[in-house]
Amino acid sequence: MKNETQRSIPLIYKIAASLLVFVGMFIAACVFGAAETTVKDVWMAITASVKNDTTLMLREIRFPREAAAIFVGAALSVSGAIMQGLTRNPLADPGFLGLTAGAYAALSITLAFVPSANYFAVTVACFIGAALGTMMVFGIGSMKRGGFSPLKIVLAGAAVSAFLYAVADGVSLYFKQSKNVTMWTSGGMVGTSWSQLQLIVPFILIGIFVSLLFSRQLTILSLSEDVAIGLGQKTKRIKTILFIVIIMLAGSSVALVGNMAFIGLMVPHVVRRMVGTDYRSIIPMSAIIGAAFMLFADTLGRTINAPYETPVAAIVATVGLPFFLFIVRKGGNAFS
Repeated sequence: MKNETQRSIPLIYKIAASLLVFVGMFIAACVFGAAETTVKDVWMAITASVKNDTTLMLREIRFPREAAAIFVGAALSVSGAIMQGLTRNPLADPGFLGLTAGAYAALSITLAFVPSANYFAVTVACFIGAALGTMMVFGIGSMKRGGFSPLKIVLAGAAVSAFLYAVADGVSLYFKQSKNVTMWTSGGMVGTSWSQLQLIVPFILIGIFVSLLFSRQLTILSLSEDVAIGLGQKTKRIKTILFIVIIMLAGSSVALVGNMAFIGLMVPHVVRRMVGTDYRSIIPMSAIIGAAFMLFADTLGRTINAPYETPVAAIVATVGLPFFLFIVRKGGNAFS
């Protein structure tokens, strides 16, 4: 019955509806906040050359912030979808498999030992840290006989993440960089600038584009590696490319807004409920839904206790933890 329902509505209509939700959330995110504006103000800030306090606030503060929410939401959702497909693990998430913890540790070490590092250097450090964190998780997860399993990977990810977070906190405290690190990785879009976006967004766009190119191969890999090999796929090369994509997307996100767990877990599950198991549909829909969800979370963070900010990471975790427990209880099949 579920598959019949998924097929009854053409994919193009589902994408169109998701885009409408995304556009609506973007408008709401630009309108609501500590300084409320109108739809007309947003339109004027986008289309006209008028300069006043409202348009300047929108162009220099709110627009880059919401752009960051869009790209980070898309990047984390797509990276989570790829990771779940590659590992065939319904609980896979960049935050659980050492990527964000590794990027966080690398960022802390960079700020401690090279306090004058520019944004590009910090971004590269986050990429390297994300890669090392992932390698540690998969190295530990494959130490014993039996190969990988969802449980082994999740346990290894939890252990490695705890270790790397402890390293990051210890280094930042010892070198008196805890304030700078906390400001950087508090899990929000506050203070995002156009110059930061110009550096980070190309990595995210390239990562999503490559993931779309390999979406067909990922679909086959997510079903069975033996089938993929039988169909002539070069599975090692495909896995290597897709893991690089995951590192690019997760590393970029941490460099831009800090640690943001659960998005990469939740969104792909919801999307699979909508479009099925074909990653040619899952990846673009994950990007759209992830961007819309991140806009919603950021808007909520700016409005529920205005003029004070509620950390976006706390809002996402409030939604994500019950979702995670629900997925665990259902054995990972609740939204498959």
